[in-house]
Amino acid sequence: MAGKKKKNEDKKSDSLKARLTDTNAKDMPAVEQPITEMLEMNYMPYAMSVIVSRAIPEIDGFKPSHRKLLYTMYKMGLLNGNRTKSANVVGQTMKLNPHGDQAIYDTMVRMTKGNAALLHPYVDSKGNFGKQYSRDMQCAAPRYTEVRLEKICGEIFKGIDKNAVDLVDNYDGTLKEPVLLPTTFPAILVNSNQGIAVGMASNICSFNLREVCEATEAYLKDCSCDLLEYMPAPDFSGGGLILYDKEQMRQIYETGKGSIPIRSKYEIDKKNNLIEITEIPYSTSSEAIIDSIADLVKAGKAKEIADIRDETDLDGLKITIDCKRGTDHEALMKKLFRFTKLQDTFACNFNILINGSPKVMGVREIINEWLIWRRQCITRELEFNLNKMRRQLHLLDGLAAILLDIDKAIKIIRNTELEEDVVPNLMKGFGIDKEQAEYVAEIKLRNINKQYIVNRIADRDKLKEDIADTEDILKSPRRINTLISKSLKDVAAKFGQERRTQLIANETVEAFTPAVEIADYRLHLMLTRHGYLKKHSLVSMRNAGELKTKEDDEIFLGYETENKSDILFFTDKCNVYKAKTYDFADTKPGDFGYYLPSELGFEEGENVVFMIPTTDYKGKIMIGFENGKAALFPINVYETKQNRKKLLKGYSDLSKAVSFILLADDEDPDLVARSDLKKAVVFKSSLIPLKTTRTTQGVQLLASKRGSKMVEIRRLAESGIGDAEYYRIRKVPAIGYYIKEDSFENKQLGFEDFS
Repeated sequence: MAGKKKKNEDKKSDSLKARLTDTNAKDMPAVEQPITEMLEMNYMPYAMSVIVSRAIPEIDGFKPSHRKLLYTMYKMGLLNGNRTKSANVVGQTMKLNPHGDQAIYDTMVRMTKGNAALLHPYVDSKGNFGKQYSRDMQCAAPRYTEVRLEKICGEIFKGIDKNAVDLVDNYDGTLKEPVLLPTTFPAILVNSNQGIAVGMASNICSFNLREVCEATEAYLKDCSCDLLEYMPAPDFSGGGLILYDKEQMRQIYETGKGSIPIRSKYEIDKKNNLIEITEIPYSTSSEAIIDSIADLVKAGKAKEIADIRDETDLDGLKITIDCKRGTDHEALMKKLFRFTKLQDTFACNFNILINGSPKVMGVREIINEWLIWRRQCITRELEFNLNKMRRQLHLLDGLAAILLDIDKAIKIIRNTELEEDVVPNLMKGFGIDKEQAEYVAEIKLRNINKQYIVNRIADRDKLKEDIADTEDILKSPRRINTLISKSLKDVAAKFGQERRTQLIANETVEAFTPAVEIADYRLHLMLTRHGYLKKHSLVSMRNAGELKTKEDDEIFLGYETENKSDILFFTDKCNVYKAKTYDFADTKPGDFGYYLPSELGFEEGENVVFMIPTTDYKGKIMIGFENGKAALFPINVYETKQNRKKLLKGYSDLSKAVSFILLADDEDPDLVARSDLKKAVVFKSSLIPLKTTRTTQGVQLLASKRGSKMVEIRRLAESGIGDAEYYRIRKVPAIGYYIKEDSFENKQLGFEDFS
């Protein structure tokens, strides 16, 4: 029979070969299929599986691989038990996650305390699990390492045995596994999570547990609260320093997308002339940093470095940079932050599965979704407890029935010939149902006494109270929120820890600027009404003829300064643009100059109205506004350590600015302010209080009368007014004095010229 079967198979094979090789055979008809249909049938199921069942975390904070591993360890009794070999856990997890032992072990490694990838590790580990901050430090094989669950996992599984979440069949239907884990805190925000799916990705940074719990509590009380007050920024397990920009962080909190700049933490040892890097950005590795610094040295861009080595040991990360004699350590670090991975960014993409659909959300929306889901978990847990208490009360009601006549119950049992008739006879004798009769029949002989029964029945009153209270909680969203709030407080108190990642204001960080030989000399800067800047050296000014401007243009402002000074340009849209004087080459007397709106990238319709060159940011500026107010503040409010070209809201935008006056720190000149009602006042500049913020509205100088407006403030010496005391005021606000024509020392100026 076997030979005959083989002979038939050989015939079929020969026939198939003949069909394939016979060129005269009739070709099989080709079936046309649109590529869109093929992609939909063959590729879309794979793509959806990767998105929904592999790469994107869900609202409980876990991907399926994490959840299956942790649940396996929970069922193995590793929450309170001793450690076991990692290989045991990997093998057991394959009953839920058949993706290969190495993939499961890699998942476990990232969640361990030893790997230091998470702020709050879920796995307590013993042995070598590598390090998150090292690319080359590999973990030991699973047969050498040991694991168990960390105590915080008690908060992850709390209520899982009380129907808090759904359980579904595993891949072969032999076991049950949870769809989600009923975490009692927003684990999705506490530990970082990264994943790349098909056509989308997720990259969630970690936040401080205590801050997340406080922010969630605050949201429960007021959904419009400012979350930045409670959790100002992410907190990474590797520490480091976040260059903090509040508005940028607020944008990330609202949209779920954005970049967070992180730089390394370092210490300078001047005695040994070296720099020690002790904390690095979460998104890079120590080897990548060393390689980038080495490349910089090879390129001749970091000649100050003599040697660099990795001194990481059991005490933690350490990268040591040996410097050459005479090195400016701070300047070197600025350069390294600019050109190496010592400063990196974390790209946020808060993409989370909500009810099986991926959704990019801000922090507020994530907290809201977590609270919705957490309320469902608590409701299911309360309903489980309620059903259990109701069943217990039902049984105790049956027990209470036999309290009236214990002897009768004993007599019924004793006189019943068949065992299967005991329960029916008790049901008939006391008018109880089958479940109650079964419960009574199972009582031990030693417990059939009045004391035992009375004690058990006494529990009925407590059960009734508990049932009523549980039913009230289920009907009250406020009480459910109170349970969530209490749970968050307990978690924060028990597992909260101090921030590891420090925050430094972005404005206080000095940016690296390459050293360039800049000639320094005295020069003249001039600004025209149309926004042209003319720059002339003092030498060229001596031989210069008439300075050329456009036909309808004129020079209205001029200063003598240095080539290494900064220039502040004030615009009519309340912005201040900053430039270096040496960024502009010297102009010829016959040139119009540099058109500032084009050179500095002004907004459409924006015009320059004032200019201040400065080398030390000393002095004060007074701004007069159309609403009659005057503001006085120091120029150093515009001094920034970073090379910012544009300062938004450089001064108050509540009213149009009509005058700008530059004053020295120790100067207190007489000034003249006038309104469109042809009124004026003379006052000392010190009458306007000095403020510390550039956006100050100032104080009322000229009181408005009949809708009047202030039109300018100028120095008294430039006004031509002779009888200044007539217009003098000694307190503000003032309504002013009508301008007299005979007030002017130069009679040729007259009233019309001043007004």
